Amino acid sequence: MAELTVAHRVALAALLERCPDAMLRTVAAAVAPLPGDRAAELRIMLAEEARDRKRRALVLAPVLPMFRPRVDGVAAMTFPAHVLPRLWKVASGREPHLLKRLDNDEAEAAVVADRICLAAAAVTRDQPAMIWPDDGDAAARDQGLTDLAACLDLSHLARRGLPSLEVWLKRPDGDQIAELRLLLKDCAGVRLDGAQRVLEMLFAHLDDAVLILRIVTQTSLAAGREGFLSESELAGFVDRLIAGVDVRAKRIAAFKPGGDLGHVEAVIADLGWCAAVLGELDVTLTLSPQSVWGKSVRDGRVAIARQLSNLLRAADKAVDQALPLERVQIAGRMTRKAPNLAAPVEGETVTAALSLLRLVGSVRGPASTFGCEADRRSLVEALTVRLTDHADETLRMINDGDAGDEAHALALTELAGRCLDLIDATEAARTVRRRAAVAGGPLRDGEASSRAA
Repeated sequence: MAELTVAHRVALAALLERCPDAMLRTVAAAVAPLPGDRAAELRIMLAEEARDRKRRALVLAPVLPMFRPRVDGVAAMTFPAHVLPRLWKVASGREPHLLKRLDNDEAEAAVVADRICLAAAAVTRDQPAMIWPDDGDAAARDQGLTDLAACLDLSHLARRGLPSLEVWLKRPDGDQIAELRLLLKDCAGVRLDGAQRVLEMLFAHLDDAVLILRIVTQTSLAAGREGFLSESELAGFVDRLIAGVDVRAKRIAAFKPGGDLGHVEAVIADLGWCAAVLGELDVTLTLSPQSVWGKSVRDGRVAIARQLSNLLRAADKAVDQALPLERVQIAGRMTRKAPNLAAPVEGETVTAALSLLRLVGSVRGPASTFGCEADRRSLVEALTVRLTDHADETLRMINDGDAGDEAHALALTELAGRCLDLIDATEAARTVRRRAAVAGGPLRDGEASSRAA
């Protein structure tokens, strides 16, 4: 079979360069069993691309997360994703003979990686058009190039600190805290803003943004005091976290139950995130109630607590609407309430109830932070009794032959069981389903005979 032409190789190389890592692995798995010379050449190209990406990840490890936006949406120093392959291609091409040494032992690879990062900083300054093409926003591009070059200048120091990142987030001892402070001092020796920039680089490696507070407050003996921190260059991290709380508080306030159940998952995530941030602020900083930060934190806490209380009350009402009761006559003028067996088991009302109950069952931690856990627990207890009673009464009506549509009545029972699951009343839900499995109205003579046989 003919080999790949030069044009084929160029086109394939350009295509593979643009493939995400997951897609590249999928392509490699698909090509692996294929016969022929072209398939063999393609396998070689795939292996070379994978090796090149592995080297790139090693060399640019200190800044690699900065080439994608933060998942949590918190403001951070980031760079466009399309700059990364350009930066690597130009920087690694300056001294291609060094690349093989990246595959050797860690110590040697780290030395080579630091050298290539310094080369990357140089090309960012000397050949900006090759690294970051003009995208129309000249001011943002110029600032981005400046930030990128500065981070690459400090990459050897950030690389030194990355292995200790997990330790600094937990309970570092005196020596480990001294290591952090020495790192920041060395960074400040390279650039006046070196300490702040290396913290930006460490911040990019944290999936949980609030954890940066644990590092910031260890940078100085006085860093835990609001007055010191608010006047330092590190204040921006606290500002961003509080801004993140404000954004999420608005989203929580705007939440309307019903529609897509995925919406409530986003609200639950927002509640959990805000609770974690506010809890960490309480632990790591001493905030004055009269300060800007203190007032912002208090306002955010009050707003979220109020909305969470409203949602708990809404859940109580939503269950009544999704599984309504109706008055039925039992003797003379005597009436009692019984399940409305004609109620729908799907639709906007049911979806709203399920959304709110999912929230009720998922916010135990945040409810404690916002002072609503007692209300939430009382609601869960009351709903457990109410939903169980509704299911039991529905099953009694089925067994007594009072349900015109047994299948629909059983669907209502299953809805009650699902509601119990959502509020973590799993034992009650299991009992409801067990009873429903053996429920059935009075048998007609023919049915009784056939079952007996």
